[in-house]
Amino acid sequence: MPRAFLIVLDSVGCGGAPDAADFGDEGANTLAHIAQACAAGRAEEGRSGPLRVPNMDRLGLGAAVRLASGEATPGLEAEPLGFWAAATEVSPGKDTPSGHWELAGVPVPWQWHYFPDTEPCFPPELVAEVCRFAGTTGILGNRHASGTLIIEELGAEHMRTGWPICYTSVDSVFQIAAHEETFGLERLLKLCADLAPTLHAMRVGRVIARPFIGDPEHGFVRTRNRRDFAIPAPSPTLCDWVHDAGRPVHAVGKIGDIFSHRGISDEVKGTDAELFEHIVDLAGRAEEGSLTFANLVEFDSKYGHRRDVSGYARALEWFDAELPRLLERLRDGDLLVITADHGNDPTFRGTDHTRERVPVLIHGRGTGSAGLVGFVDVGTSVAAHLGVAAQGPGRSFL
Repeated sequence: MPRAFLIVLDSVGCGGAPDAADFGDEGANTLAHIAQACAAGRAEEGRSGPLRVPNMDRLGLGAAVRLASGEATPGLEAEPLGFWAAATEVSPGKDTPSGHWELAGVPVPWQWHYFPDTEPCFPPELVAEVCRFAGTTGILGNRHASGTLIIEELGAEHMRTGWPICYTSVDSVFQIAAHEETFGLERLLKLCADLAPTLHAMRVGRVIARPFIGDPEHGFVRTRNRRDFAIPAPSPTLCDWVHDAGRPVHAVGKIGDIFSHRGISDEVKGTDAELFEHIVDLAGRAEEGSLTFANLVEFDSKYGHRRDVSGYARALEWFDAELPRLLERLRDGDLLVITADHGNDPTFRGTDHTRERVPVLIHGRGTGSAGLVGFVDVGTSVAAHLGVAAQGPGRSFL
């Protein structure tokens, strides 16, 4: 039986979303603007010159950007040797769950709840609920914030008072940072799990535990024990379709959290470099008929939100340089799909995700183009390749 590998490069959008203006993102284009900045010598930190991603470009990366947006792609001008497309999202959000659910065949049927950019930003009844579950008389934060900056600012006070640090962002999230040792990791995870039903009823997409360690003298650093408590998808996704057909579904990165661990056989987390090694390993040993579903988040978390053009370009070039090792381990009949869940243009104003189309690069189906497709069509196409019945509204473009 054939196997499928679906890799989401978090936030690697390609512009051109027809409703970008509705999100305040008209003109955003993650890939095109990175390529243009590199060609103009504006991305020279830790790298130099035009953007060099020849392997993805041969799969159709530059062609997908030009189709999606019409923008120039200096350095990305190869004649595609893979099968490629550009995908458009319809869900009313530009966040991680919306993008991944729709890629897996399920558009979001509701409007997410977002907390206002005020201080305080959380309603008093929610704060009271946090205090009740945490066993404290108050919380810290209560505003929009950068996760790394807020623990630098409030870490010492958190250790002194024992109050959890609660914050949000422009995404539909409620995040709680706490010290793994003085507050306790298990206590933090239980607090988030206890709060999740209340937040999910409000249509807040994720409650995120953000543990950290350190001290005021030496500084604080977040650990790898992050845990997302995501609202479940409203109907079965690609993960469920494959799992319910008796096939293994291997989750790499935060896929398990995004899909509330539903339809998942096993999962692994780590840095992007570590996760890529897991993908290569799975290409060598994953079962016939299996799905490997991966998310590489650092494009978004380390470079997009921080508006680091050079860093984003370095990350793209790193992935592209590693890609041949994965291609070499794929078997005849395997399908590899490389795509994204939204944009995060590092040249754009603000620090938010950007509403964009995304590239869809396919190895294992010859050469050609499906043109403009929907996010939902990606999951349906993967299911068709695996010979599994799809239950969503998408159509296979394979």
